[in-house]
Amino acid sequence: MNQSPRGSVLLARENTAEKTVPSQTQRILVIDDDVELCQLLTNYLAHDGFKTTAIHNGNEGLVQALSGEFALVILDLMLPGMDGTQVLSRIRLRSGLPVIMLSARGEDTDRIRGLEGGADDYVPKPFNPRELSARIHSVLRRFSAAQNSVGGPSPGRVLNGDVELDSGSRSVRRENRIVDVTSVEFDLLECFFKAPGRVIAREELTRVVLGRELGALDRSIDVHVSNLRRKLGPTPDGGERIKAVRSVGYLYVMTS
Repeated sequence: MNQSPRGSVLLARENTAEKTVPSQTQRILVIDDDVELCQLLTNYLAHDGFKTTAIHNGNEGLVQALSGEFALVILDLMLPGMDGTQVLSRIRLRSGLPVIMLSARGEDTDRIRGLEGGADDYVPKPFNPRELSARIHSVLRRFSAAQNSVGGPSPGRVLNGDVELDSGSRSVRRENRIVDVTSVEFDLLECFFKAPGRVIAREELTRVVLGRELGALDRSIDVHVSNLRRKLGPTPDGGERIKAVRSVGYLYVMTS
C-alpha cells in the first residue's frame, strides 16, 4: 500500500471555502492505491468544481482512463497490478487524454520517467492541494485550447528550415514527415518559433507553456525541452537545434 500521510494532512487542513466552481463540472480520474488520499482528493476537488472517481490499481485504472468519460487523469507512479509508467504508456498509445503524474517518490529520475512517457505534468507527494488544483486547471486550459484550435478558420503554418509547425492541426513535420509530439511539446515549439534566435528564459517558458511559475527545484520544462530536442534531431548541417544557455534558458537556432 502506497501511503502518503504528509500529503493527506495537507489536504485535510486546506481551506476550500473560496474555491471557484467551473460552469461545467468535469470528471477527473484518480488512479492511486492510497485510499485515504483518494478520498481527501475527491472531497477537495469537489469544492473546486470537479467530480472525481478513484481507482486503486493500474489495470482497472487503464480501462477507465480509456473509457472516454474523463477530462483528465491523476496517475500515481507506484501501483499494484500495473505501475504508473506502464499505464501512461498504454494511455498514450490510444489517447491524448491529459495526465498528471503523482508520486511519493520525488526524485528527478521518477519525474523524468513520467514526463518522458508523455505526462503533461508531475506533482510529487506530499503536495499542497492548491498547487495540484492549479496544475489541473492549467493542463485542462492547454488541452482545451489545443482542441479548439483544430479546424479553426485560419490555421497558421510556420516553417523554420526543415521543420514546419501547423497551428491549425497542431502538427509538426520535419522534412515533410510527421513528428509525434505531445501537447506540451507542441506549445513549447510554438513558443520557440515565435522567437527564433532569441534566448527564452526558463521562467518564461514555464509560465507560457506550463501555465505556472517556475519553482526552485522544478525541472519539468527542461525535460520537455530535452524530449523535443530528441524528437526533432539535429539541424540539417548536424548542429544543435535547441541550445541551452547556462543559468538563463534556451535558444532555438534559426535555420534556412
